Amino acid sequence: MLNISNNQLNKSVLLSQTKSGKRVFHNRYYKYFNRFLFVFTIIGIIILFLPWTQNITSRGNVTTLTPDQRPQTIQSSIPGRIDQWYVREGDFVKKGDTIIQISEIKSEYFDPNLVERTAQQRDAKAQSVGSYEEKVKALNRQIAALSNERQLKLEQAKNKLLQSRYKAKSDSIDLAAAITNQKIAKLQYDRTITLQEEGFKALKDVEDKRLKLQETEAKLISQENKLLASKNEILNAQFEISRVNATYADKISKAQSDKFTAQSSQFDTEAQVSKLNNQYSNYQLRNDLKYIKAPFDGYINKAIRGGVGQTFKEGEAIVGIMPAQVELAVETFVEPIDLPLIKRGAKVRVQFDGWPAIVFSGWPDITYGTYSAEIVAIENFISDNGKFRVLLAPDESEHKWPKDIRAGSGAYTMALLEDVPIWFELWRQLNGFPPNYYQPESQSNAKKK
Repeated sequence: MLNISNNQLNKSVLLSQTKSGKRVFHNRYYKYFNRFLFVFTIIGIIILFLPWTQNITSRGNVTTLTPDQRPQTIQSSIPGRIDQWYVREGDFVKKGDTIIQISEIKSEYFDPNLVERTAQQRDAKAQSVGSYEEKVKALNRQIAALSNERQLKLEQAKNKLLQSRYKAKSDSIDLAAAITNQKIAKLQYDRTITLQEEGFKALKDVEDKRLKLQETEAKLISQENKLLASKNEILNAQFEISRVNATYADKISKAQSDKFTAQSSQFDTEAQVSKLNNQYSNYQLRNDLKYIKAPFDGYINKAIRGGVGQTFKEGEAIVGIMPAQVELAVETFVEPIDLPLIKRGAKVRVQFDGWPAIVFSGWPDITYGTYSAEIVAIENFISDNGKFRVLLAPDESEHKWPKDIRAGSGAYTMALLEDVPIWFELWRQLNGFPPNYYQPESQSNAKKK
């Protein structure tokens, strides 16, 4: 009381005379209070023996089950400048729909007829390849003709060599006959001289024999000259064979060298044609890259590079897109101390932000507004927040998740462990002990088998 006034309320009003005062200040009011304490104690003891489901609670968010269904950005493979937008944020696009049209910013691609000019260069080089092919064929025919001509010349030279050998053989026989005739003429001359000295022959006979001997000697010398000439012709014929081989080998080698040069030029031109084909294909694909298209059916989230006329580099994010068809999942994070308690296939209850729910963490059966999920993946390395990431998928055997939830919204998860009495859970919490280990039914059944 502030005692601002001298009028005291407790002296002017008797509280014991009021209806509520009579009940409160009754002499037996403590009996009702004792009854209340007794009933409350009995109910509390009963509650202590009620079953309680141990759980691990954590915060998470909605994501997708596979990486290709998560929100992503669309990049351009080439640098460029934005010319025109064909969509707005929030629009639904199908796979292949044009989102943005861009233009080149590199000077080497400014030519609007770059693809056509490259095709013309490629066609010209391709014609050069055909010309070299014809040249190679002509040189092959020339080499074949030179080979045939060399074969004929060699046959001719070989025949001449054979003739020279036969002539030399004939001359050698004639030389042998001339030697024989010379010997006979010498014997006749000597015999005639002897007979002339004895008086049986006249001087005229001696002169005749001398003349005949000289004739035979002259024939012998002439025949020796003929034999030497025949041998010289053999050498000339052999030299002619060598000369024909060398001459035509040089001609054929030159033709083959021209052929290899033509083939080298042909291969070089073919390489240039292949390079031009590659450039032609690259330019065609580059023209297609001037239109940024949707990679799948989805919704345009945000224009990262807005406006018209803005330039960007290759690989730079331009617009964000969200796939239309997704398999939703929840990613949550658990403490390292609780990680051994989490197993693949374990059941988890999920409460989504924005969806009304009445949660009794220890009594999941009477919890309202939560949905069942199943652990499908556990990260093997700790995240940046000091916890381990766990991925949850919808439990097909329970109620389906709401269709209107979106990726990125928050979620509250409860991993269900073993059922224990409430007094045990209170005792565990007071002592800071971890929850009991939980094994999925499938694993426990496998161990029993």
